[in-house]
Amino acid sequence: MRGGSVAVVGGSIAGSAFAGAAARLGAERVVVLERSPGRLEDRGVGICTHNDRFDELVRAGHLAADTRRHRLTVRRWTTRGPAGEGDGPHGRGRVLWDQPFPFHSHHWAVLWQALRERTPERVEYRLGTTVTAVGGDEQAAWTEDADGGRQSHDLVIGADGYRSVVREAVCPQAAPEYAGYVCWRGSYDSALLDELPGGAAAWPDEECITVCYHGGQVVIYRIPGLEPGRTQVNWVFYAPTPDWLRLDGPTSIPAGALTDGRLDELRQLAERHLPPYWAGLVTLTPPERTFLQPVYDLAAPRRTAGRLLIGGDAATVVRPHNTSGAVKALQDAHAFEQAGRAAGSWSSLLAAYDRERSAVGRELVDLGRTLGRAQVTAAPDWSTMDEPAMTAWWQHQLTGSGGFGGHALGRTEPSP
Repeated sequence: MRGGSVAVVGGSIAGSAFAGAAARLGAERVVVLERSPGRLEDRGVGICTHNDRFDELVRAGHLAADTRRHRLTVRRWTTRGPAGEGDGPHGRGRVLWDQPFPFHSHHWAVLWQALRERTPERVEYRLGTTVTAVGGDEQAAWTEDADGGRQSHDLVIGADGYRSVVREAVCPQAAPEYAGYVCWRGSYDSALLDELPGGAAAWPDEECITVCYHGGQVVIYRIPGLEPGRTQVNWVFYAPTPDWLRLDGPTSIPAGALTDGRLDELRQLAERHLPPYWAGLVTLTPPERTFLQPVYDLAAPRRTAGRLLIGGDAATVVRPHNTSGAVKALQDAHAFEQAGRAAGSWSSLLAAYDRERSAVGRELVDLGRTLGRAQVTAAPDWSTMDEPAMTAWWQHQLTGSGGFGGHALGRTEPSP
């Protein structure tokens, strides 16, 4: 790679990680082509990393040990109390299980900024550049932008998400598949919790809450705020497909775009299915911080073609139940870097990366589908569940898989 030119399509978490890896491998020129014209701090909300996976990525040199994050220790599974018996103290619902949960939570923008700060200064970021096509052969690759300009490179890396232009060139037959349900999402400053009965004190900082109901669930946890010392509430509400949603291809409805009527539908959904405290928490969310994402999954049958390579969500779209999205992207970049250190040619680098990550991606997608069925589309009758039943039910989901929170990183040599 020394002396070569590498283009990375997409400048988010996966793109920044791949750009840093390419620069450390010695590419003379690394350019990141990002369609957003400005900073990406409003893209996404909360994500989690397993403690062990985070530590591995620190030892491998991809994250700083002091990356700002929020500590979680327990995942409390709850549901509405039986009719006539109420929903317990502060209306938090009946506890099904307190599951050990050794994770850190992150604000997407804070984690992205930490990655940007570790990217070598010579990496060039071109904001406001929309890549409309890519191509190439075994000797070179090219990108074409919306103005028709074409640039040649030794390698083009697709880190451009689930609607990837680069994936269309690598394996045009692969497309995200709709899972049959959606997730409403939102976040806001934790200070607003004081408006709830019991306030913020009714919900300990280290708890990740999962509220189960027939047809879906809500996952709620705190994340770091954009300002040090502050936290935000982050929630993901899995629910049936709204009647009005039209799916003509992979899509989402961004924050601020939901009408008052559709926001009222979310409020009714929360009040109908959730214990009062958690329903109130969801409905506190400002409209400009509320959005909707249909749930998709995808495992590309291959990750390379000629001098094209895909990683992150461009290669593997995994349902959020796995709690592995950021880890998956960073591990893709790590595998690329490790392959580059061992390879003697571009072709051997690409082949080694494809072998390393394609099988892992398929396993993560399979686990996400299993978790989705068990927790949403074919969930048990929550009213019959207790701690022993929950423990057995959870272990059954993970049989034969070590992928919850992401697979362990095989090699953790630090980058020079």
